[in-house]
Parts: sequence; C-alpha cells; structure tokens
Amino acid sequence: MVKVNSGGGWRAIAYSFKKGREAGGMWKFYRALRSKNACKTCALGMGGQKGGMVNEVGSFPEVCKKSMQAMASDMQGGIDPNFWKQNSIESLQRLTPRELEYLGRLVHPVRYRRGQSHFETITWEQAFDTIVGKLREVTPDETFWYFSGRSSNEAGFLLQLMARLYGTNNVNNCSYYCHQASGVGLNSSVGSGTATIQLEDLEHADCVMLIGGNPASNHPRLMSSLLKVRRSGGKVIVINPVRETGLIRFRIPSDPRSLLGGSKIATHYYQPHIGGDLALLWGIAKAVRQAGRVDLDFLSQHCRHHDEWLAAVDAMDWAEIVAKSGVSQAEMEEIAEVYGQCNRAVFAWTMGITHHQHGVLNVQAISALALCRGMVGRPGSGLMPIRGHSNVQGIGSVGVTPRLKKQIFDALQEKYGIQLPTSAGKDTLACMESAHQGDLKVGFCLGGNLYGSNPDSAYAAAALSNLQMNVMLSTTMNTGHVHGLADDTIILPVLARDEEPQPTTQESMFNYVRLSDGGPRRLPGPRSEIDVISTIASRLMPDTQGVDWTAMGQTSTIRQWIGEVIPGFEKIKSIDQSKEEFQIAGRTFHQPSFGTKDGKAILHVHALPPLAAEGPGRLRLMTVRSEGQFNTVVYEDEDLYRNQTARDIILIHPDDFPTLGIHPESRVTVSSDTGRMENILARPYPDIRSGNALMYYPESNVLVPRSIDPKSKTPAFKGVVITVTPQERGSVAPAG
Repeated sequence: MVKVNSGGGWRAIAYSFKKGREAGGMWKFYRALRSKNACKTCALGMGGQKGGMVNEVGSFPEVCKKSMQAMASDMQGGIDPNFWKQNSIESLQRLTPRELEYLGRLVHPVRYRRGQSHFETITWEQAFDTIVGKLREVTPDETFWYFSGRSSNEAGFLLQLMARLYGTNNVNNCSYYCHQASGVGLNSSVGSGTATIQLEDLEHADCVMLIGGNPASNHPRLMSSLLKVRRSGGKVIVINPVRETGLIRFRIPSDPRSLLGGSKIATHYYQPHIGGDLALLWGIAKAVRQAGRVDLDFLSQHCRHHDEWLAAVDAMDWAEIVAKSGVSQAEMEEIAEVYGQCNRAVFAWTMGITHHQHGVLNVQAISALALCRGMVGRPGSGLMPIRGHSNVQGIGSVGVTPRLKKQIFDALQEKYGIQLPTSAGKDTLACMESAHQGDLKVGFCLGGNLYGSNPDSAYAAAALSNLQMNVMLSTTMNTGHVHGLADDTIILPVLARDEEPQPTTQESMFNYVRLSDGGPRRLPGPRSEIDVISTIASRLMPDTQGVDWTAMGQTSTIRQWIGEVIPGFEKIKSIDQSKEEFQIAGRTFHQPSFGTKDGKAILHVHALPPLAAEGPGRLRLMTVRSEGQFNTVVYEDEDLYRNQTARDIILIHPDDFPTLGIHPESRVTVSSDTGRMENILARPYPDIRSGNALMYYPESNVLVPRSIDPKSKTPAFKGVVITVTPQERGSVAPAG
C-alpha cells in the first residue's frame, strides 16, 4: 500500500470509477447520484430538488466517496433465495461487516426461529401475520422501537405515532449513541438542540475551531467549505488527539487548483489527551479572559450566570488545566490569540466531544467559549455539531424521542383527537438493559444496526437474544442481523430513498428540509417503509380513533400531520406541490435572541474531571471509523488516510511500546473492565498522542463499557481504559 499524504485527490477519482463499474456503468451511476433525492449518507446535506451533488448554497459538483459507497451498495443485485438454504447462521456470523454488506440487496422477508440453523424466506403475508400476532400477545411496554437516521421524516413520524397509539413511549433513535449530548448541551445553553448556523455562515467565517472530529474521512464534502475559509484568509484550528492526514492536507477533486497542488486545511493543530477536552476548553476561555478578549457587554446583555462563569474562569488553576488536558498553557494562549483576533468564528465538533461521560459538559463549554466573545447570534458565527446519518436530525425533529415535547404532544391530542401514553419511556441503552433483564419482549428496528452500535457487544448480543421477537427493516445485511438473534427474528427488505414510490423529506444538520422525489424500484420484492408501517398499523389497530391508516400510507397525508404539530415545519404541508425546500424557523441565531424562556443564553460552570488511565501499562482508547466506513457500515477494510490495510489492529504511539512491554508489529491482547480482544496487531503510529490508542468501531465495542453521560444517556465510546499485553502462545482467536 502506497503511503497517502493527503486526503481526496486522484485516488478518490479512481475510486469513483471503481464504484461506477460495480454499479453497472458510470453513466448509470452518475444519473443515480444526480437524481432529485437527498444524499443517503451524512447530514451535511446534499441533493433534493436541486439534484444530487448540489449543496444548500448551490455549489456543484459536491460529491464524496461516502455517497458513492452508499449508492453503489443500493445498486447491488438481490440475494438469491437459495442463498439462505446454502449458508447457515453460523457461517454468516463469521462474515465481517464488509462481507455482509456486499452479499447483495435484501429482496425477500427472511426469518430465523430459535433452534434453526438457517434463515428461511417467508412471504410478506406471513411476516405481517407473525409480527401483528406477537404485538397483540405482549403488552405495549414490553416492546421498544428503534429508528435509524437514514429513514425519512415521514417514516419516522408514522412509526413513532403507531408505537404511541399502540401504547408505549419506548421510542428512541440512534442519536442516543452519537450526538444526543450535543442536543442536550445546546438546549441547555442556547435553547435549541441543533446547529445555530447555516452552511453559508460556515463559509463566511474567518475562524473555524474543529474539535474532536475527522470530517476528511466522515464528512468529506465539508472540506470544500473549510478550503473556502482558508482561501479567504481564515484560520482553521483542529483539536484532536490524532493528527489526521486529511485535516492537514486535502486535494478536492472538483477543484483543479486543489487537486493538482493540494490544499492545506489546518492552520493550527493541537493534540490533547483523550478526555482532556473539557479542561482544554476552560483553559482557552481563561486565556481569552486574561488577554482581555471577553465581550463583557454581550455577556451582561445576552447571557445568564455570566458573573458566576467569569468567576469560575478566574479561579481555574493553570496547573490543573494543563495536567487534565495534556496541552500546555502556551498552546492554549496561542489558540486564544487566534480566536481573539477573529471577527466571525464557528465551533464544530463530532463524537470526539460527545462520546464521554461528560459529553454534555463538553458541549456546554464549547457554547460558553463561543458566547464569551459574542460568537453566537451573529452572521458567520455559531455552533455546529457535525451530525452523522443523513436524516438523524429530522428523525428527532418529528418526535422520535421517548418523551414527546409538550407542544407536539398537546397538538397531536387536540388537533386529531387521539390519546397518547404519558409514561416516561426508555432511551436506547435503557431498552437494551431492560431486554437483558427480560422486561422487554419485542424489538422493532427501522433501519440501522442496533447490535453493532451498542457498547459492550457481548452484553448487547445477550440482551437482543433475550427477546421473543426482533423485527428489522433493512436494505442490506449487517452484523445485527446475524448476532444477538431473538427467539423469532424477522428481516424485512425495504426500498432505498431513491426508490421510494412517493416523495419523502429529510432534514440536514443545518436545519434545512429537502424533498426527495424517490424513483423506480431496482429490484422486485422490497416495499417502502411507509407501506410496511401503515400495513402493520392497520392490521394491529384497525379502529384507531382519529387515524385512517390507509390514508397514512400516503406521504402527503403524513406531511399534513407533521406541518400541523411540529413547530417550524408548516411549509412541509405543501412541499410536494410547491417544491419549496425550507429552513426551519427558530433554530438559526443571526441575532442574539435565544430559544430560552427569557431569550438569553445560559453559561454553565463545571468541575474538571480527572484524566482516565493515569498509570503504568494502561492507555486511553478511542474507537473510530475508518475512511472506508460510514457509521457501522464498512465498505472497505483498508483505512486509506491512516495507511492501514486491516481492521484487527491497535494504533499506539512508538514511545508507549517499551512501557507496555510489547514489540511493534506483534500480536497482543487488549483488555478492559468490560471485555478482551485477542490476536490484535499492535502497530506504531506516531500521529497519535502518547498515552492514547486507536481501534476500529464497531469491532472494538466489546471493550467499551456501558458507562454513560448522565445527562444525555450517551455511552462513552471514547476514553476507554485498556491494558495491552503480549499475545499468549497458542491463542489465535480472531479480532472482534
């Protein structure tokens, strides 16, 4: 493998031709990518009525490997029904995430029953009868309903409505395992749980602080926006325990100048210890304060608790900040100097900030750092959580949370005469724990890979195996279909977004709602998510007061409901006729009037947590995605930008090998309080901060404890304390 020293570039162009051949030819592939549908991958947002490869400010062509990978996967042929007879469950469990993804498209409902050795194909009628029969057999609060962020607003709203009318609030989504801490932290700081900016604000900023993220691999189209910041003279400050190749230098294929010469992205790069972010953020704030750069007028006019916050900043001890962050005082003062000189700053982050037991505190500290200079509530400035799945934000907006917002709850009951449950409902991890205890009997998963996204994968498998039934709606196979099998496991094949027979909508991370036209089905067999949900609902609850389930099989009807009950979504009622995509009102703050009761932002004071794993023989582990991966889906085993060709590895700084008593390129055992992985290749990696380590998600989930942030219930996938020891002789267990 030739070492890569920049992201993007000619390799990305060559890769697009490779995926085009896999999809049946470049013209066919290009037409699919250019269709009027929102991109299927990240929530940065692309496509819709402007056509694919166009972003919210009209820039074309905007395309990345992630969108091509997802599209090519959906353009696979179908899995032959004989496959299920020829391949046992045991053999499928030996397949890697990548091998499962490339088995082909699911085209038949398949079923596993406890004691069988193989899946069997069943008819749609058999599937519906079995699911409805089981739901009638159990009580509603013995079920849980899990939603992926790849589904549409319409499917998400319809399924959560069905679950609640059935009688349970055990309704949750994948954000509890990623950005829930962002939503909670932002709501508690600025009164809205989403980005406070639009895409054009980002591109007009003169300073972007990117904290705990790697968009070069996970949100590549963001790199063109960062390049615009650089070309206009702006600064990009990257804070990450790992020096990521694509954040240092990137070649944007659609930009000839960047492609040929390469583009420097980060102007400044700092490497705290994993878990040192909160101390670092307070340290930057202290340096800003000492440099006289705090906007005291803004704080006094537009922020609550500013006196307490300023006093806490002044009282913070530099020695404690440095020890708990791993960053020197001089470096923090350097960051403060760059920040202090800018006029328009955007703060962006991903799961390096949220995947901690203090994830909400991290987000509150980022908010405070922005507010202390008045960088929220003005154009070109604000807060930007970089969301994962393409519609994960929309799924939350349309009510996929255990407890509905009061305004939505009241509107549903008053406008439609329905009765909704008032129980608290369980978040995602609470549902897993209840399943493990035997309190939940049935799971229903709208996309995603619940098994693969859980911490402590051994526990997750046991919990899901404890269910009497688990139903999963999917386009392709994943590890969640073959591990943690319930007494009765049913996989229902559904259409991809660009195959839907009716228009659907999605919401980007910038609070922008798009309309996807759908398109012709590629294969016989799969059904639309709306069709599946409305059919089950009509058979389970045929006489529901206030709801016509047949009418709810039309996405236009669902949009009428959404527009009536979800604040800011009024325009969605006519979007299929008007084709007018829109910005959701009340979330973007170009004036310092915030979504709190008194219109003021809120500053929070924190105690700094100690760094984990302080001691000989131990490391802090961060679980990460590779460049050839999106969420739990692995499209390529290689990690191009980190120059790795396998996934059964642990990347460790060269200085840590002697203290661990291991040799470079040797096989080791990696252990945590939760689990252990054997036969892992220990590879020297100078780009990670000493004392820390990196392994790939979801394979390394077996090591991740079920420790959660108490405010958001998000598991701490970062900062896992591990020990690394030489591999015992005779042990050749495969990684993961």
